[in-house]
Amino acid sequence: MTRHLLLSGLVALGLLGAPAAVQAAGGEQHVHDYSFSFEGPFGSYDQSQLQRGLQVYTEICAACHGLKFVPFRTLSDHGGPALEEAQMRAYAAQYEVFDPELDDFRPASPTDHFPPSSLSNAPDLSLMAKARAGFHGPFGTGINQFLRGIGGPEYIASMLTGFTGETEEMAGTTLYENEAFGGYMAMNPVLLGDDVEYADGTPATVEQEALDVAAFLMWTAEPKMMDRKSAGLTGVLFLILLTVLLYYTNKKLWAPHKGKGKGPHA
Repeated sequence: MTRHLLLSGLVALGLLGAPAAVQAAGGEQHVHDYSFSFEGPFGSYDQSQLQRGLQVYTEICAACHGLKFVPFRTLSDHGGPALEEAQMRAYAAQYEVFDPELDDFRPASPTDHFPPSSLSNAPDLSLMAKARAGFHGPFGTGINQFLRGIGGPEYIASMLTGFTGETEEMAGTTLYENEAFGGYMAMNPVLLGDDVEYADGTPATVEQEALDVAAFLMWTAEPKMMDRKSAGLTGVLFLILLTVLLYYTNKKLWAPHKGKGKGPHA
């Protein structure tokens, strides 16, 4: 039976190293609803997980994919990976950037950004966690997204762990079936387990690596999430307090006038 394939061109769904991707017509995506620490109104980033995700990105993803919208200095920000100042500077110095004033390359400084993708068809990952929707409501209503979040990190983790082991040849290219993608893609499985050695002793399983880098990419996409949640909570509390004050103020102002104008036969 002939399988109809739809070429996806520059598909950013092939996140970690695919030069191209294809999706089976009518393929169904299966995105696992992982539980991340930053979900919900009171959730926050797990600093250790972000540091592990940075390691996975550096050792596996950075060879192809860039983070051109992320300054190195943010790696030491509170609420993010929170590297020590010296660690952040040493990390930045591992990269080289072209300096027009010197007309030469120099070690990156904290104010520089991560390099762009080294391959023209490798998508930048800076905003990928917000560019991918993992959950969809029925008939486009977005109900699932409202209840479970947009699902970008879940999609990334599901895609990295979603290879079935099935392959298919197309025009001399080996394609790999991926459940989260909903078809076959040119990217081969990039996480095999024990790809990195975590300093904190966390077992580097395929799922753990996928969750860590997905959480890190969520932070690169929204580094100020914790500040936004804090401001939102403050705003809600202020509105509740204001509502209570207005209620009692209204009650106090109108209490003397209640019942006036009503005679005994009214």
